[in-house]
Amino acid sequence: MLYFLGQLGEQLAAFNVFRYITFRTAGAVVTALFFVFLFGPGMIALLRVKQGRGQPIREDGPAGHLLTKKGTPTMGGLMILSGAVVSTLLWSNLTNGYVWVVLFVTVGFGAIGFYDDYLKVKRMSHAGFGSKQRLILEALIGGIAAFFISQLASGAYGTSLLFPFVKDLAVNLGYFYILFGGFVVVAAGNSVNLTDGLDGLAIVPVMVAAACFGLIAYLVGSQNYADYLLLNSVPGTAELSVVCGALIGAGLGFLWFNAPPAQIFMGDTGSLALGGALGTIAVATKHEIVLAIIGGLFVLETVSVIVQVTSFRLTGKRVFRMAPIHHHFEHLGWTESQVVIRFWIISFVLALIGLSSLKLR
Repeated sequence: MLYFLGQLGEQLAAFNVFRYITFRTAGAVVTALFFVFLFGPGMIALLRVKQGRGQPIREDGPAGHLLTKKGTPTMGGLMILSGAVVSTLLWSNLTNGYVWVVLFVTVGFGAIGFYDDYLKVKRMSHAGFGSKQRLILEALIGGIAAFFISQLASGAYGTSLLFPFVKDLAVNLGYFYILFGGFVVVAAGNSVNLTDGLDGLAIVPVMVAAACFGLIAYLVGSQNYADYLLLNSVPGTAELSVVCGALIGAGLGFLWFNAPPAQIFMGDTGSLALGGALGTIAVATKHEIVLAIIGGLFVLETVSVIVQVTSFRLTGKRVFRMAPIHHHFEHLGWTESQVVIRFWIISFVLALIGLSSLKLR
């Protein structure tokens, strides 16, 4: 047996499979998945002991939440982040600048979310980190990431906004690109954060988006594929496929414990970090507009909150029974599982539409 394994190792080394992004992406998926499986139960037990009463549940939310979700620990994003970061460091090419920019945003947003979750649990209140201070920190991180991405991108696309469906249509934003890119990163992080309100609701659309952008990064990052498929090439971004694979694997592992009834909640620790990672990858691959299509479910959730708040402030009336919109459907009588699965279906459909916007020959 040992002889067989030795021979297999020599053959793999001869083929040098580790230079293939597809092989390393698959390795990142499996590594992150098993990392979360291995350490997840212990992390859940530790968080349950440390947090005591768990995440505070909104009293104005659906009545069933107070019964079924009370006492469930939060900060489950630590499971996702640890699995994704470890897997990325093991399988990606660490000389690639794009990888470090995405990790910078992911960890930075995760730290902000962790502090927010900590304050909520400590105070047993939804009043966590001040919204203004939080947005300032997020904007700072997003702006730094956009700046380095603009420096890493070679050619004419460094500070340009590209449009789907039409090849070579680009608008050079100049220095405003840093503001635009930072906005995309911050908006993506907070959109996923708003979506995370039901067991399993946010993590599956995140994995769908990560899979789509793993494919996009692989195609636009390869000059040969980009030329053949008539895509705008962004050299170096193919390595982000490995990062997307790590996010998918960690997400699958987390879903095992987050499936209803959830043993743990993602919390802001996970939702901000995952959204920020997706936003950064979209900026790096120059597919920011496509992110708004593929992540259309996140956009819908965000718009529902904006509409609700604006309507109430201007007219004193609410458009929805409760925002974000997934709670509106719960108040209409949909069960939690119905809302989650139907929103998953919407996410898959939007992903197909988003991929169709790629200018393939």
